Amino acid sequence: MKNNNLLKLVTAALLAAMTCIVTMIIPIKIPLGNEGYIHPGDAFVMLSGIILGPFYGSLSAGIGSALADLLSGYAHYAVATFLIKALAAMLASLLYHELHLKSVVICGSLSGIIVTLGYFIYERFIYGSNFAAAIAGVPFNILQTILGVILASILMPLLCRVPQIRKILESKFLNRSLFFLNDMSF
Repeated sequence: MKNNNLLKLVTAALLAAMTCIVTMIIPIKIPLGNEGYIHPGDAFVMLSGIILGPFYGSLSAGIGSALADLLSGYAHYAVATFLIKALAAMLASLLYHELHLKSVVICGSLSGIIVTLGYFIYERFIYGSNFAAAIAGVPFNILQTILGVILASILMPLLCRVPQIRKILESKFLNRSLFFLNDMSF
């Protein structure tokens, strides 16, 4: 049990680092004047949830994405990003494992709704009465979700060949009910 938790913790750290790196390495600035950018990091948000389960996956996705914001000069987005990406990873995990929707495309697409809606709400808050600025990011967040789903769909079969990833996916913690708090033990 301890070895499996250590394996999940180390894998979570690696996926958080990959999420951060992939988010930062290829940012495509949104041309409409708001502060957002498109990146392939959402693929690792989805994969974190699917591979690690709701607890470790949420932390991995949230920390990696928030760290990318902090290191890229978007510190005012970091807390919102942590929450939004953690919720997206949690939803992907719960859909994949609890509802048995064993499709990265379906789970990633539905978790992308959390990302799109989350950033719309946050940007509506930070832009105040400028509804147009908040709504301008929606198509780009949808595009980012599509990019993430495609990349995650390509990477998932490859990652499943890694023995450590396969061991995590086959572990009993992913077959438990929605009450995943027992998964937090170290």
